[in-house]
Amino acid sequence: MFPLRRRNGDTTETVEITVYDYFVKNRGIELRYSGNLPCINAGRPKRPTYFPVELCTLVPLQRYTKALSTMQRTSLVEKSRQKPHERMSTLNDALKRSNYDADPMLKACGIQIAQNFTQIEGRVLPAPKLKAGNGEEFFARNGRWNIARKKLIRTSSVKRWSVVNFSARCDLRGLVQDLKRVATGMGLEYEDPHTVIEESPSLRRAPVARRVEEMFAQIKAKLPGAPLFLLCLLPERKNCEVYGPWKKKCLADFGIVTQCLAPQRVNDQYLSNLLLKINAKLGGLNTLLQIEAARAIPIVGKVPTIILGMDVSHGQPGQSDRPSIAAVVSSREWPLISKYRATVHTQSPKQEMMASLFKPRGTEDDGLIRESLIDFYTSSGKRKPDQVIIFRDGVSESQFTQVINIELEQIIEACKCLDDKWEPKFTVIVAQKNHHTRFFQTNSPENVPPGTVVDKQVCHPKNFDFYMCAHAGMIGTSRPTHYHVLHDEIGFSGDELQEFVHSLSYVYQRSTTAISVAAPIAYAHLAAAQVGTFMKFDDMSDTSSSQGGGHTSVGSAPVPELPRLHEKVRSSMFFC
Repeated sequence: MFPLRRRNGDTTETVEITVYDYFVKNRGIELRYSGNLPCINAGRPKRPTYFPVELCTLVPLQRYTKALSTMQRTSLVEKSRQKPHERMSTLNDALKRSNYDADPMLKACGIQIAQNFTQIEGRVLPAPKLKAGNGEEFFARNGRWNIARKKLIRTSSVKRWSVVNFSARCDLRGLVQDLKRVATGMGLEYEDPHTVIEESPSLRRAPVARRVEEMFAQIKAKLPGAPLFLLCLLPERKNCEVYGPWKKKCLADFGIVTQCLAPQRVNDQYLSNLLLKINAKLGGLNTLLQIEAARAIPIVGKVPTIILGMDVSHGQPGQSDRPSIAAVVSSREWPLISKYRATVHTQSPKQEMMASLFKPRGTEDDGLIRESLIDFYTSSGKRKPDQVIIFRDGVSESQFTQVINIELEQIIEACKCLDDKWEPKFTVIVAQKNHHTRFFQTNSPENVPPGTVVDKQVCHPKNFDFYMCAHAGMIGTSRPTHYHVLHDEIGFSGDELQEFVHSLSYVYQRSTTAISVAAPIAYAHLAAAQVGTFMKFDDMSDTSSSQGGGHTSVGSAPVPELPRLHEKVRSSMFFC
């Protein structure tokens, strides 16, 4: 129903009328189906305009700019997934159908399209040797390894912990016993949980904020003190509304490490993967590179070196006014390259360049890099890093100059602010995944093997760049990561840098596989995404911090800041 103003003689009256009646009676249009169908709203939120569905026509080839649902995204991925030989066949068919040789425009420009794939040379880097607990050393096979029957190299003791259940259907007693059993096999010490707290059935339809508050009220009432760890069971695996507020409450308000799960198919493999994440969050290490444990990493292992991973997460399509979230991940406990921490802040929507790496306030610096440098110093035996390796994700080639002129300059200024005589060497590497380059084996229908590197023919003739497939492509066609070295004061050779980047694909603590990008980049993406899920931008704390934000470009509207993460978890791998 909507109000319709119409003339009645010399006066105007307002009547309530349905969209169906309006078109039939006032417009004289016969409608066959619309009486029982919803309308199309073609207007704006504050000024809706409704049309019957049967009067509308869907114009083809329109770009859909809004966010896809979970089911739509899953369907899109499945439909676009192709094995290497299927993709090659599709490309060959498209090339034949296009008939570029007959295109008059290409002929006029003197352009010829080759009819065959370009033959290139590549090489396969050997997998690095890994080290587990009890001094056990092993190699990954095809980019994967099995942690079963192996001890973790640095374990965390799980004491003063509890289980909370937000209405998930699960055998909690059996889950806890299985978790402890698998943990014991991995060398982890798990005490019995202090208590198991079930959500009241009366709260299942309550607002999310109230559900979280009530759960913490129960935690305070039933526990003698603050727990060190909470295992949280959620009813849904994807898009659970409790996840964000729960993470915010634990990490920002109380400094409690938490692990969420939606127990649907729980087996030993699932629990083993879960324990890898929990151990990393609590300060442990699952595996190390053998050369890392022996302090034998070329260049990086000889001179104190900090590794930075930087990424910016933007709002989904249809959320153009949502602040972007920038994350900086930094290595700690040199000479390790497997342990990281993260700082996160907000900035203007869709702004890709990080603006708060160096943020002077009087004589002090309140930027993200300062906190990372100080943490490296305190965790690495009071050593300043003499080398800084920066991995940047998410920028296009047109933004390479900005990375050097804006972001690198801020990092240099942050170093000078701590010590004006300190001049570390910098190497800046950009990683790109959003491209259409694919590599195929000439005599095999399978993906290229993990560790494949290509640095000739399809790379820049002068610049320092290379493609790397560090992972084993199990589904579809492997997409290589394109690494661009924008700045290198450290002086890596091509082989040294490729070996180093390849090694960083094997230190991802969440997984027992080599991943497709260097671990610092993956961690930065995780940190930005997780903080984005547990923050509500319409209800931000205005507390300023390096875990905050608020920095905007000149003339732009203020950006709401993130609440500061609790000091207990600030240097942890909470994002793992």
